[in-house]
Amino acid sequence: MSETSVHVTGSLDWIMAAALIAELRDARKRELELFSDLKEEQLVGPAMPIIEPPLWELGHVGWFQERWILRRLDEDEPLHPQADQLYHSFNIANARRWNLRFPSRSETLDYLAAVLDRSIGRLDGRQPSDEEVYFYRLAIFHEDMHGETLTHIRQTLGYAPPTLSASRVGHAAPAPEPGFEPHDVEIPGASYRLGGTTDIPFVFDNEKWAHAVTVRPYRISATPVTNAEFQRFVEAGGYQQRELWSDEGWKWRLESKAEHPVYWQRAGDRWLWRRFDALKPLKDYQPVIHVNWYEANAYCAWAGRRLPTEAEWELAASAEHSADGRGISDHKRRYPWGDEPPSPPRANLDSAAMGCLDVRSLPAGDSSVGCRQMIGNVWEWTADTFEAYPGFELDPYDTYSAPSFGQQKVLRGGCWATRARLIRNTFRNFYTPDRNNIFAGFRTCAH
Repeated sequence: MSETSVHVTGSLDWIMAAALIAELRDARKRELELFSDLKEEQLVGPAMPIIEPPLWELGHVGWFQERWILRRLDEDEPLHPQADQLYHSFNIANARRWNLRFPSRSETLDYLAAVLDRSIGRLDGRQPSDEEVYFYRLAIFHEDMHGETLTHIRQTLGYAPPTLSASRVGHAAPAPEPGFEPHDVEIPGASYRLGGTTDIPFVFDNEKWAHAVTVRPYRISATPVTNAEFQRFVEAGGYQQRELWSDEGWKWRLESKAEHPVYWQRAGDRWLWRRFDALKPLKDYQPVIHVNWYEANAYCAWAGRRLPTEAEWELAASAEHSADGRGISDHKRRYPWGDEPPSPPRANLDSAAMGCLDVRSLPAGDSSVGCRQMIGNVWEWTADTFEAYPGFELDPYDTYSAPSFGQQKVLRGGCWATRARLIRNTFRNFYTPDRNNIFAGFRTCAH
């Protein structure tokens, strides 16, 4: 992709150098808070191939920032002679990352600080160019993603929950809306433009660009599937019913010996689940979380439902009713509630709650058609395999999307640990269908 085709909108109006610096520091503060309390023996073990060692995570975000700011924009020499051999994620498979000879904790922290200082220093006293703004945003959003990754690594390894300065743990959770119960929402058919639009200040290459699709009328659940709903599937023997599972899904179930979601445990007549390092009672009206694409589809088969397509999910999240109230208008909302940025009354993001909220809460975040919590709380699996949109072109970060096309499944909407500045209706996340350690759930559609 040519340099001139990098998409940046209103660099001087949308964000100044001071704002970029503030976000760089904020992303790094979160990353360090997620890392700082880990003990030496927790930095590189116990090995688990589906995730990365926490110490690798930390070095990788420094390497990425150096790669795309200092080395791309200024053609600087690497600050660490082994950085590419240690931290280039595309060239080093997850399983190999546990066996590398890493710099010490203090050396890694020094490397991160040096990269950040230089990245900030080069902005001092001047406005960045559009190209610079693009790569600074790329580094900030990449570190945001890896903050979420480090959060689910701590969950996967059973480490204690992190202590975050932005957390509101201990405050009263938002109350459920009185009388609200999960239900379906009717959505009329529409000719719709799926994908990112040029008014969004930064989009990843896999969102480019909005293109016409036709969506037939459908019914989608107003909320994600809850623990109580999924519990009925478990207790009805859904994990043992071969006819509910695809061939690949059944193979995964047999190999993993799954009988219920990965962190659930039976205790007498009730269910508990492991939240980081502690067992907690399962809450009926929280969304089921840590289920993979195979489990979501098996539940759908049992319930007589299906996963929404990407187009159906995005239409439900971003559509507005036409003036006559009988169709869909041409305007796409950036977020379910409109174009204003996320806020706590609308979406559970930024690790503020350090976990999921009741699906009946946060009515201020409803979409125009009446779907709740489509941004935040829990990532949502869709039916679709991750593919390029028509006319796809690689962005400079050319190993972000393309290697996963045709291999992974799409998730939408973000979760409680996702940074608010990163997420929007058109954002596409993607994982292999067997991944059940991420903060993922799902909502369903009627057949």
